[in-house]
Amino acid sequence: MNTVTVKNVTLGSGSPKIIVPLVGKNEIELIEEAKHLLTIDCDLVEWRVDFFDRVADFQAAAEMSKKIAAILTDKPVLFTFRTKQEGGEIPFSDEQYFGLYKTVIENGAIDLLDVELFMDEELVQQTIEAAHEKEIKIVMCNHDFDKTPAKEEIVSRLCSMQKKHADICKIAVMPQCSDDVLTLLEATNEMKKVHADRPIVTMSMGQLGMVSRMCGEVFGSAMTFGAAKKASAPGQVPVNELREILQTLAF
Repeated sequence: MNTVTVKNVTLGSGSPKIIVPLVGKNEIELIEEAKHLLTIDCDLVEWRVDFFDRVADFQAAAEMSKKIAAILTDKPVLFTFRTKQEGGEIPFSDEQYFGLYKTVIENGAIDLLDVELFMDEELVQQTIEAAHEKEIKIVMCNHDFDKTPAKEEIVSRLCSMQKKHADICKIAVMPQCSDDVLTLLEATNEMKKVHADRPIVTMSMGQLGMVSRMCGEVFGSAMTFGAAKKASAPGQVPVNELREILQTLAF
């Protein structure tokens, strides 16, 4: 499997890297939160820009990304607009989604860009090409907040992300029972052993799926999400506890 290195962080080797969400609603909150993350033991930061109250002003979002990057100089920043249909904060049209991404790629300061798998295929490819020209890595993702698809479907979606030239392939699913958590882990293990030629990130959400956020080194998930102040998805473990658990489980 190929690894992906962003700044001084290498994904796809060793223990899963810890990423924490940045979810401030305005510039004051974001700057305060970014400074707080300097004191947190994490490897990457995900700016969930769908929480930002000026997200519809694309240039304002691009300028805010520069201010965040200036604070988090050593931590890679993943820029994410999570759509409403995949658990995000606000509705956004496809035109807005790709317009925001185009502006931030051209005028912002980000290291990685989150792109959802089931968006318009042509616009996704244009966005990926534009990001790669700026040496921005793509985290392609899919979220199912209702259920856990069959193992074959999870593997199929991750393989589809590889074919679309994502640098990192991510899926998050919701378990209804312990068997669903096993399904996610089995799919992760098969992907790692048989199909993956780049880092993958998988998780089973909620309290029931919490174990999946901690055992990535065993099954093949390269990154795990921890909560600093506010979680951005159900089941995120406080980051200080998460690091201890990962170190305990390390090979």
